[in-house]
Amino acid sequence: MGKIAFVFPGQGAQAVGMGRDAYERFEASRAVFDRADEVLGFSVSKLAFEGPEEELKLTANTQPALLTTSVALLEAFKARGVKPDYVAGHSLGEYSALVAAGVLSFDDAVRLVRARGLFMEQAVPGGQGAMAATLGADRDALDALCRDISATVGRVELANVNCPGQIVVSGTAAGVAAVAERGKEAGAKRVVPLEVSGPFHSSLMQPAADKLEKELAAAEFRDAAVPVIANVTARPVTSGEEFRRLLVRQVVSPVLWEDSVRYLIGEGVDTFVEIGSGTVLAGLIKKIDKTVKVVSVNSADAVSEAEVG
Repeated sequence: MGKIAFVFPGQGAQAVGMGRDAYERFEASRAVFDRADEVLGFSVSKLAFEGPEEELKLTANTQPALLTTSVALLEAFKARGVKPDYVAGHSLGEYSALVAAGVLSFDDAVRLVRARGLFMEQAVPGGQGAMAATLGADRDALDALCRDISATVGRVELANVNCPGQIVVSGTAAGVAAVAERGKEAGAKRVVPLEVSGPFHSSLMQPAADKLEKELAAAEFRDAAVPVIANVTARPVTSGEEFRRLLVRQVVSPVLWEDSVRYLIGEGVDTFVEIGSGTVLAGLIKKIDKTVKVVSVNSADAVSEAEVG
């Protein structure tokens, strides 16, 4: 019998209307959205259900809205009795995974990601940082190119190692522009600029990491009920205290998603259940390994009908 991993999406998966059908159909989901509104002191549920998109896209809004949607769908899905052997989340999704594993309470998680979003927005003045997705580049060659550009033009680093041939770079606007110009040297067929409010998962986010560290120090971290694969190391972690440290590093470190998925497959995981808005992770996982089963629990219908096991 193969193993099951629950995985949770990060920023970029948001969509106006997300979670609304689950809110209307499941009491467990409604309780999560209502609690988020109460903890944050504004209606994150209205933002998720109705937008406007421009407001939902603001990092400080996207992060709590996505986390709340993921946890609301998770709470409804729990009634199916499917239990994961591992959990993981992409960037912001790591907080959803920590709630799923019992490391963080939902209250603490939603407060933390709201603060994380604000700190990330504030870390670098608008227009000074950028991110871009490289398609087709060789990872080592791209890393070398980024080092060369960082030394000569402006800082740029690997930010998300998503799947073979899809790596996101992050850094100064000049550094990212230079990767776009010279991407072919690393085998990139295309370099696509991303619509983001800052150079996430790069060392330029250090001011955000420093502020977040203080918030994390005040939150309660428990040891995990199931192993959580950490973005920073692509290895399982169960210690709550270790996660308190890793979440600080996560802000300035690359998300090793491809490595995390490969690790899970190596440990016998053959079914991935993506819980949250959209199907971004399903697409990435299939590019890493076509043979595994991926189920997206992204709606009320999917909660009831998802075939797992």
